[in-house]
Amino acid sequence: MRTVIRNVTALTMDPSRPLLTGIDIAIEGATLAAVGGVPADFAPDEAIDGRELLALPAFFNAHTHAAMTLERGWAEDLAFEQWLNDKIWVAESALEEEDVYWGAALACCEMVRAGVVGFADHYFWMDQVARVVEESGMKALLAWCHFGIGTEHELGQTPFEETVAFVERWKGAAGGRVRTTMGPHSLYMDPPGVLRRIAEEAHRVGVGVHFHLAESQEQMDNSVARYGLTPVAHAAALGLLDLPEATIAAHCNVVTGDDLALLAEKGTWVAHTAKTYQKLAMAMPPIASMIAAGVNVALGTDGPASNSDLNLFEVMRAVGLYQKGVQQDPQAMPRMALLRLATEAPAAALGFTGSGVLAPGRPADVILLDTTAPHWIPRHDLAAGVVYTANSGDVAYVWCDGRLLYRRGDYLTLDVERIRWEAERRAFRMVGQPMQSMRAYQG
Repeated sequence: MRTVIRNVTALTMDPSRPLLTGIDIAIEGATLAAVGGVPADFAPDEAIDGRELLALPAFFNAHTHAAMTLERGWAEDLAFEQWLNDKIWVAESALEEEDVYWGAALACCEMVRAGVVGFADHYFWMDQVARVVEESGMKALLAWCHFGIGTEHELGQTPFEETVAFVERWKGAAGGRVRTTMGPHSLYMDPPGVLRRIAEEAHRVGVGVHFHLAESQEQMDNSVARYGLTPVAHAAALGLLDLPEATIAAHCNVVTGDDLALLAEKGTWVAHTAKTYQKLAMAMPPIASMIAAGVNVALGTDGPASNSDLNLFEVMRAVGLYQKGVQQDPQAMPRMALLRLATEAPAAALGFTGSGVLAPGRPADVILLDTTAPHWIPRHDLAAGVVYTANSGDVAYVWCDGRLLYRRGDYLTLDVERIRWEAERRAFRMVGQPMQSMRAYQG
């Protein structure tokens, strides 16, 4: 399939030419054939008028639990421990394997609508998520969450061996759009012996690991008391930061200066999910110090049960506004830096290293935003428009590996009406409530 986008403005994220106006972009197969001038002999199958549209690299989500769309709005205005123990884990005790398919499918609809083409997912029954990724045309790095405290305590009583088999079964599937990684829940849940075994299996299979790390002062205190090490240092001692592929450590809310130096040295990716921390009143990770120390940082949404949505426009905005306020510095977290944290950085964290920049030869992971809505006008600064005014309703076109997934309200790979119905029906069943009609909310 050959596509040309004519007379478009592009935020390329290429430092050598970040903003290009009135250009043509050519997509051939899965690749960007041209960004600027298109060869005269390029014969497109489809031509798109790019006037008043803004092209930029598609977004990638560095950490989420996609199927937790089923718990969106179920545990609100609660402290973290009550949120987790009294609501989330209770609802998940009723989770069935097929629920994961429909919950993840709903998440993919939401992400595509918001210009997200790839995500790092950490959940259960991950074959179902892999199916959704394969069918949707998206990209993902998938980890099967493992608690490590006995098969009888795993969701679905899934043995450790099956989580490893999943990693091997789907590694590189869907033409490379599905990547896999090991997925222990956390250092405070998985015993050290299990974590060492996970590191050994990661080396054997040739993958990385994705887990929760250093989320609270309590975890810091307990780790130091039990092991004489901070959670980050303990993870390093267990071999979790020295693997064949990337380590994604979600959160790192409470860390020391030595932790930051260690994370930077190991090349660990820290997934920063600012909206979750604000909503659950958790400590905000020192993202500015991380970046200054050379730590790899990428933005994610976390799961919809805590964040409420899967919208990286909102995450960029939340990070920028919070950091400017807490640092009392309006120059903190510049808009182009935020854009990189939502595009090139998470793509690299997931292993899709060519994505995140619009340049010839790169993967054709592209979105077009419609900039004609009143909130865009006047268009003095397009990067500021993306970060501080745009919303998912502005997304007009979405390509992943050159395949068009979304066009002006139409999902081209996902049956959104069926997915909405199935997901809501299953969500109400999980929490023990009858399916409600929207008529009840319309007076």
